[in-house]
Amino acid sequence: MAGGLAGLLLVAACAHKQPVKPATAALPVVAKPAPAPAPVIAAAPPTGAAVATTPSYVPDYNHAGDPLPDNVLAWDALLKNQDVTNGLDVVKFSFSFTNITTGPVTVISVHPSCGCTTAELPPTPWLLPAGTSGEIKLNVNIQGKIGTLFKYVTVTTDKGTKNLNLRINILPEPVVKMTDPDIENGIAVSKVDRQAVFKGDCASCHNKNLNGKYAQQLFAAACTICHEAERRATMVPDLRHLKVPTNPDFWRVWITSGKPGSLMPAFAKAQGGPLDDIQIASLAQYLNAIYPSTVPLPPAGK
Repeated sequence: MAGGLAGLLLVAACAHKQPVKPATAALPVVAKPAPAPAPVIAAAPPTGAAVATTPSYVPDYNHAGDPLPDNVLAWDALLKNQDVTNGLDVVKFSFSFTNITTGPVTVISVHPSCGCTTAELPPTPWLLPAGTSGEIKLNVNIQGKIGTLFKYVTVTTDKGTKNLNLRINILPEPVVKMTDPDIENGIAVSKVDRQAVFKGDCASCHNKNLNGKYAQQLFAAACTICHEAERRATMVPDLRHLKVPTNPDFWRVWITSGKPGSLMPAFAKAQGGPLDDIQIASLAQYLNAIYPSTVPLPPAGK
């Protein structure tokens, strides 16, 4: 009995000495955010799989230098002619055509044969779908030219090349018929003002289309109207039978300043005329060549 009691006392003593842990507060539970969904990446098409795209036409330049077959572009003409009057500055042409193939045709370039011809067309390369029509406009500068002119332009496409040909026949200007009263009135006006031939109604004959002309062409346009007229005025000398010695300086002085008190006007621009120095020099050289002096020059010093 004594032994049992002692055991109970020993157990109670040990329980009294064991430290008691303080109670801890419960931590709040924080909810974790849900993970963001992974991005969806479209799978690449397998190698070799066909992808639908809009096809684009790429011209094949390998045939650009070949002759253009007749069954590609239908032209309204390959040669065009015009008769024009001398004095016109520019002659205009127009060529129309249609793509008669079942596919597109590309105009790569249009090259004139010389610098006096220019072409008007859309920017190149110029794509023409099947059945499409087009127009190429050409302008030829004929200022100062005479006779018959032949020109051409080369049209280059991705199917080949084609030449368009031009022929221009420049006709002489119609002769103006003057009545006796007209002639007498013109002489009377020129006696008062010899430069009057370059003004008013007179200018339509004496001061027309002289720009850009030299030598023979200038002589025909500026001199023959008086000096080689069918009814030359008695005051106008015959250049073939002058009674004074001539040389290039003689002709240059007369062309430049004319002769006061006569019908001969001053042709130099500085004196109210229509010609520049280069034109006058070319005309003097030409006159000296076609009308050589028939009167010997006086001895030197006299």
